[in-house]
Amino acid sequence: MVKLRLRRQGRKGKPFYYIVAADARAPRDGRFIERIGSYNPNTNPATIDLNLDDAVRWLSNGAVPTDTTRAILSYKGALYKHHLNKGVTKGALTQDQADAKFAAWLEEKANRVGAKTDGLAQKAADEAAAAHKREEEVKEARTKAIAAKTAPEGVVEDATEAAEGEVAEAAEANEATEVVSEVTEEVATEEVVAEVTEEAAPAEETSEENA
Repeated sequence: MVKLRLRRQGRKGKPFYYIVAADARAPRDGRFIERIGSYNPNTNPATIDLNLDDAVRWLSNGAVPTDTTRAILSYKGALYKHHLNKGVTKGALTQDQADAKFAAWLEEKANRVGAKTDGLAQKAADEAAAAHKREEEVKEARTKAIAAKTAPEGVVEDATEAAEGEVAEAAEANEATEVVSEVTEEVATEEVVAEVTEEAAPAEETSEENA
């Protein structure tokens, strides 16, 4: 039996994967019959390069995808195209009808992915603007602190304390926003990758394939 699965590549901590057709008895990272694509989860959103025709050909020949690979094939439309081809073979659809349905699916998918990418870009731009504003506030507070040191002796102490308080508040706000930014980026990454892999980690696939 032939399986469609992931074959690990890349260095430790930054793996990427080949999408391959391999004998089900072969080791996970052993020899394979054909490479039909690649999957890189290190980008946001995850990068998938798939030869759609080769994937559909293997599915038509009875190859069985693992859970993670099935999610990737579904995301890229290979499973849908395979389904349409079976409809053509059975006479339920003409080839032109199947092609039209798949073209409409691709267009809808591209719009959804584009909207998500635009949302991530806008979020990054908003965070950059907020970071710039925080930097300006810190600079202004430090300028006041320096000016306080040159003020008349009677008001130096009060002015210095006020300026130092503004510097501390600006620094605390900066740290808090950075934490929120990191959490937001992690959530955005998880949302995008979840659509591709349905939260199926490559480690889970390893145990499944070795079983």
